[in-house]
Amino acid sequence: MYKSLVRPHLEYCVQAWRPHFVKDIALLEKVQRRATRMITECRGKTYDKRLEMVGLTTLDTRRLVADLMDVFKILKGHEGLHERVFFKRHESVTRGHTLKLFKERVNKT
Repeated sequence: MYKSLVRPHLEYCVQAWRPHFVKDIALLEKVQRRATRMITECRGKTYDKRLEMVGLTTLDTRRLVADLMDVFKILKGHEGLHERVFFKRHESVTRGHTLKLFKERVNKT
């Protein structure tokens, strides 16, 4: 029930509202910790062991994977967005390679 009813709510549009503060991340993760603790076979085990038994990953890992998939889709042109809007490629050939991406900081002023 957790995978089909609760987790989609925790992950909905997470790329747009990704939590930045540790307290917000911990609050979201607390929901998953509690849900895995309710399973009788998982009681008395560590959180990592419970996740392994149930076949889940942490929500932070899921957010990271979703971000990486979105970057891949933008770079390959599957999203219909221009990569120049979001990323700037590394132009120097003196160090490293040209596939490095940079995201410029947003100025709030």
